[in-house]
Amino acid sequence: MTSNDSGRDAPDAPPDVTGLLHAWGTGDHAAAEAFLLAVYRELHAQASRAMRAESDVTLQATALVHETYLRLIDQHRVVWKDRAHFFGVSAQLMRRVLVDHARARHADKRGGGVAHLTLDDELATAVDEAPEVLALHEALERLAVIDPDQARIVELRYFGGLTIEETAEALSIGQTTVKAEWVIARAWLRRELHAS
Repeated sequence: MTSNDSGRDAPDAPPDVTGLLHAWGTGDHAAAEAFLLAVYRELHAQASRAMRAESDVTLQATALVHETYLRLIDQHRVVWKDRAHFFGVSAQLMRRVLVDHARARHADKRGGGVAHLTLDDELATAVDEAPEVLALHEALERLAVIDPDQARIVELRYFGGLTIEETAEALSIGQTTVKAEWVIARAWLRRELHAS
């Protein structure tokens, strides 16, 4: 048996997600579907981290993945750079889904039952109380005006569940910078959220 023959008998190799991502960026819808199937588990884990402290059981991680998927597949103008870029965009879209969901529930219940999320758990923050999704979103909007990089780090870490290393890769900055900015951003958000 030649080396080429032995390659055919080997188990299926994982898909070339980078290649699929680039093909998606050129408008190949089949590549988009194949890519999203290949990274579904990672998207679900990302959604699970974002939902970990979600007090409202009407939105589950699977539903969050599906809504994010629908918004991702609709991204026609994005030129995907790499996996980190993809997961950064998916974190942003998950944030939007959670905020939209919280707004809808807030409108339905006239102020009651807004989703409560916490900034601690695996992210090791020191926030004492769970802020409302909408309050956190508004605070992040204010932070983005002052320091867009810090706001993006919070979005990736909190809504996307990215690690320090993944966040650094997504933003093309050093891990030490991410750690320092993360500490400053958490302190600023803690003050903002407890001031109101």
